[in-house]
Amino acid sequence: MKKVTAIIKPFKLDDVRESLSELGITGMTVTEVKGFGRQKGHTELYRGAEYMVDFLPKVKLELIITDELLEQVVESILATAQTGKIGDGKIFVENIERVIRIRTGEENDQAI
Repeated sequence: MKKVTAIIKPFKLDDVRESLSELGITGMTVTEVKGFGRQKGHTELYRGAEYMVDFLPKVKLELIITDELLEQVVESILATAQTGKIGDGKIFVENIERVIRIRTGEENDQAI
């Protein structure tokens, strides 16, 4: 099993969610986060004063999937989250040793 974490632009969330649903992904955790990478933030004008926005709003998706779905999921996120501009985000893939559904006690693939 794999854990896929994707940091994407907030306005791309619905597109990514829909494309993952088409692959049969039935669950994910979505968190609103702030951060920066190479983009380094930007300046904004508010009431005539310019100020620096260091941390930019992003959305973090976390999903646990079977090994067989990994490439399809990564390609789907890449295709739908990409704008071609700086700040599109990142995808991280990690190994998961064990998953347990608390309600039923089911484990691993049956618990996903």
